[in-house]
Amino acid sequence: MQLPETPPPPKRGFFASLRASFFTGLVVIAPIGITIWLIWSLIGWMDGWVLPLTGGLNPVELIRRHTGFEVDIRGLGVVTFLVFTILVGWIAKGIIGRSLISWAEGLVLSVPGVRSIYSGLKQIVETVLAQGEQNFEKACLVEYPRKGVWAIGFISTNAKGEIADRAAPEPMVSIFLPTTPNPTSGFLLFFPRKDVIVLDMSIEDAAKLIISAGLVYPNSEDPTQRPDRIPDAAE
Repeated sequence: MQLPETPPPPKRGFFASLRASFFTGLVVIAPIGITIWLIWSLIGWMDGWVLPLTGGLNPVELIRRHTGFEVDIRGLGVVTFLVFTILVGWIAKGIIGRSLISWAEGLVLSVPGVRSIYSGLKQIVETVLAQGEQNFEKACLVEYPRKGVWAIGFISTNAKGEIADRAAPEPMVSIFLPTTPNPTSGFLLFFPRKDVIVLDMSIEDAAKLIISAGLVYPNSEDPTQRPDRIPDAAE
């Protein structure tokens, strides 16, 4: 008995083909266009914030005053800010610069209302810059918010200080658990080392997985491979 032939799939119409091409092009163009727009807007915001503070040293005003031409060069504020910051940092390294900074800080700290604001902002900036060169160690899996439910986190460091002392003799690690699709917010959790599973994927791949809400899977070659647990400190 001869089986009937499978009919060929229906041909895609002209408008359906155009729609598919449009969405394919949108996937390619949208990330590039949004990135360029964000960078362009950020540079413009910095220009609008920095240039008015320069007063008579405003490059736009100096060019207009000496040449008579009106210019609107995007990025002049960014360059001015970078040059000014480098110059201040270079002066601050010297004895005179440190003395001036100490005198200015003493003057600011003598004002009751300003003292609290300045101290808080200085502590935040110093903390951020001190941690700027430190990165997460590895991506990991932890059971959160309950047993049997797994979440992706990033291993920060081993628990230290009072947290490590109170948890002794159980070794603890600090885990940053980001939210989806915005990984810049999240929770700081402390887990026993034995309950944390290290992933082979990189930090960047784990971030893509979180931002895409699971749509972009980095380990497509062998997604069934079970990663190893965090090795003990003695290993």
